[in-house]
Amino acid sequence: MRVKRQKRHRRAVRFYTACYGFREPFKILCDGTFVHHLLANCITPADTALAKWLGAEVKLFTTRCVIAELRSLGDSYSDSLHAARNLITARCDHEKRESAVACLTDVIGETNPEHFFVASQDAELRKMFQEIPGVPLIYALRNALFLDRPSATQHKFVKTSEEARSHMTDVEYKMLKLQKKRLATYGARDSSYVNENNEDHILEKDFKTNVKRKEIAMKDKAQFKRKRAKGPNPLSCRKKKNKENSAPDKDSTSVDNATRNKSRKRKRSRKSKSTTEAIV
Repeated sequence: MRVKRQKRHRRAVRFYTACYGFREPFKILCDGTFVHHLLANCITPADTALAKWLGAEVKLFTTRCVIAELRSLGDSYSDSLHAARNLITARCDHEKRESAVACLTDVIGETNPEHFFVASQDAELRKMFQEIPGVPLIYALRNALFLDRPSATQHKFVKTSEEARSHMTDVEYKMLKLQKKRLATYGARDSSYVNENNEDHILEKDFKTNVKRKEIAMKDKAQFKRKRAKGPNPLSCRKKKNKENSAPDKDSTSVDNATRNKSRKRKRSRKSKSTTEAIV
């Protein structure tokens, strides 16, 4: 139930922001009954609770007449009087003290130009404000806060305002008539000039179409290209080897082998012959 209630409240807030131009931070105009209910049910601090509930920043307002009414109620409302004094005071032009209902109706007026949310526990006051377009109403039940759904009069006001925007006003209609008369007077004078311009425009069109047709005919013809001899791919060719680094010839290899064989022959000593001759 709590999630559904939050969705309903967010939907109502979107309605007022889109159709009536409410912007953050939202202004909430509180009367004495609402302030007393918040303190009695420990819904404190009120600004953080309302901000969390509406999903946006909030500023709490009250009037001097509301504070004076709480002061006149005695010591039982001293805490609510102290809390109301800490709120921002909205401007009301009452020199003498008025009742809270009369003061709030004067501040809201017929169109609610300051875009106030009205927070009150008075059911009759909320009914009266439901007939005024663009006045969101807040009330509390025990520890829960509620936002009234937009009334039928508020929906009707939005529809009529949208229809009025789609139609022309009287001033715009008069301007349109004057423009038509001017075009009718200048149209006869400029008719010859317009005909000449039309003829030139037709000639230009014919010339452009002929040029395009020639270009298309040239494109449609088969165009053959001669194949020309191309050089070899340099990446597929081997690099030329230098003569110095080239492999040796067969003759040189045979000579080298012969010299190696000669050097490997064992040298025999002649001591054995000398020894045999001495024995004989």
